[in-house]
Amino acid sequence: MNYKAITAASLCALMLGAGAGAAETWRYAFEEAMDEVQGKFAQKFKEEVEANSDNEVQLFPFGTLGESADIMEQAQSGILQFVDQSPGFTGALIPEAQVFFVPYLLPADEGQLIKFFRDSKAIHELFPPLYADQGLELLTMFPEGEVMMTTTKPIAGPADLNEVKFRVMTNPLLVASYQAFGATPTPLPWGEVYGALQTGIIQGQENPAFFIESTKMYEVANNITRAGHNNFTTAVMANKEFFDGLSDADKTVVRNAIAAAFDYTVDYQSGLTETSLQKIKEARPDVTITTLTEEQRAPFKATAAAVEAKFLEIGGPQAKPILDQMKADLAAAAGN
Repeated sequence: MNYKAITAASLCALMLGAGAGAAETWRYAFEEAMDEVQGKFAQKFKEEVEANSDNEVQLFPFGTLGESADIMEQAQSGILQFVDQSPGFTGALIPEAQVFFVPYLLPADEGQLIKFFRDSKAIHELFPPLYADQGLELLTMFPEGEVMMTTTKPIAGPADLNEVKFRVMTNPLLVASYQAFGATPTPLPWGEVYGALQTGIIQGQENPAFFIESTKMYEVANNITRAGHNNFTTAVMANKEFFDGLSDADKTVVRNAIAAAFDYTVDYQSGLTETSLQKIKEARPDVTITTLTEEQRAPFKATAAAVEAKFLEIGGPQAKPILDQMKADLAAAAGN
């Protein structure tokens, strides 16, 4: 299904909400369903805002207002007050955000990963001005789970990705990463992915296990490979003009709600990957789930330096400071 079209009724409803009294009605769109990780974060944010202020938060899950590009445009224009979107899509606006697609940069250890996202100077100090330049207030970034490949044939190494048309987000560095892996990267809007796998237009895609399970990607690509190459990252932003115009009290409400939603979502994700994989096996017993050994991962890891170099080439003027700071932040999270 393609959700590109936005109904006139939806836009009309949003624009009416932008009139008198709209300061108390905040609209928040995200890239997943209500029962997926971004939806859980959004619901907790709404709960906290409404419990601690007179404001109301309206939630718009994926497809309600269009594809990822649509909701970003609506957030920048002020139709939406809040948006949750992966750097995979904001990379075109903020090239430095592509750093999250350097393979094997983020740690596999969950404790280190969460500490990094909580404390990272790159996230909390270096990225906000870059988002502000695009009319966005960066409120937080958080991980959504280990990224896994789902393909129509088994994958044990880069040679198995040769000539595989692999769906990627519209992100130049992610394209470069899968080129380095040996695949043929094929950018597609999410709404077209299931059908493209079903008809053979593409032969693979990547996402966390919960998303593979909830969207039933295993029905059209029954090989799941855990190469350990990344963790899906997303960012919650506000329209900057809207946020700057809030009272100090409302800014505090927003920031506290974001912090509470972050903690809630971290707890919610505990054990989610393995539970989701088990549900997939129960739904389709013939699904193959392969965790690559360190020896099998080695040729994938060997591509990281080239992708990192590509990031420094295309990642914008702050690419090197951000990459250097992220490495320092990751070392601190690891206790080094």
